[in-house]
Amino acid sequence: MNHVVHGQELGLRHYHHAMANPAIRNDESRSTVLRAIAVLEVFTAEDTELSLGVLADRSGNPRSSTHRLVTDLVTCGFLERGQYGYRLGAKLFEIGHLVPLHRRLREAALPFMQDLLEATHLTVNLAVRDGNEIVYVEKLVQRGTRVPHTRSGGRLPMHCTGLGKAILAFSNKEEVEQILADQLVALTPHTITNPVDLRGDLADIRQTHVAFDDQESQLGLFCVASPVIGRHGLIGAISVTGAQAAEHTQRLAPVVMTVARALSRYLGAPQTSAG
Repeated sequence: MNHVVHGQELGLRHYHHAMANPAIRNDESRSTVLRAIAVLEVFTAEDTELSLGVLADRSGNPRSSTHRLVTDLVTCGFLERGQYGYRLGAKLFEIGHLVPLHRRLREAALPFMQDLLEATHLTVNLAVRDGNEIVYVEKLVQRGTRVPHTRSGGRLPMHCTGLGKAILAFSNKEEVEQILADQLVALTPHTITNPVDLRGDLADIRQTHVAFDDQESQLGLFCVASPVIGRHGLIGAISVTGAQAAEHTQRLAPVVMTVARALSRYLGAPQTSAG
């Protein structure tokens, strides 16, 4: 089991490196700001402390300019020195919590997420779309529970997560076609990589307002998600995740959808849009 989990963590790590913005990494005419962003984007949930050499290699910056950039980033608080190298600094955490949409959504959703946590005793996630991925805005965890593939601020592909599929099902046609036209990366043997199958899954989600992740993003984990709608349309999705049997996740669908609808109404969604 540990071998399987380790292999999946490596797969996710490679996925995140592969999805790093190539325009930022490979354009030698990049501005100093873009070079600094390339350094910050090297860090992942697994690689939290990195040496100067690794930062230079993975960011595509020369080592000499990487040293200057890292020194400036440390001075500004965006990086800090660790025991073996450098890690992200508290200033990034402070600024991240000032993002208006995420902050307002998180503050509005927390009471509803707490209700869902108490009702299911499972991990509760809130996510929004960013390109072809979802970004986890908030996560509530029952004491003693660990869902290793998610964290606040983390990212995963839309097509293989319940949250992502719930969002995608209610996105506009152009956004859906963009995802379907791209390579659908398989994170597990259960990941849907056939566009025809995914299109059918999204059609079902539009009818039911519930999306399922049946070990599609990580083996042994199941997710039940439902979209969150606001006054001006789709905002994100909310879900519960756990190591549950597939038939149990079906029983979770009504409570997840009920909470998503209540949150949507609170955020100003018309009655028909909220479900």
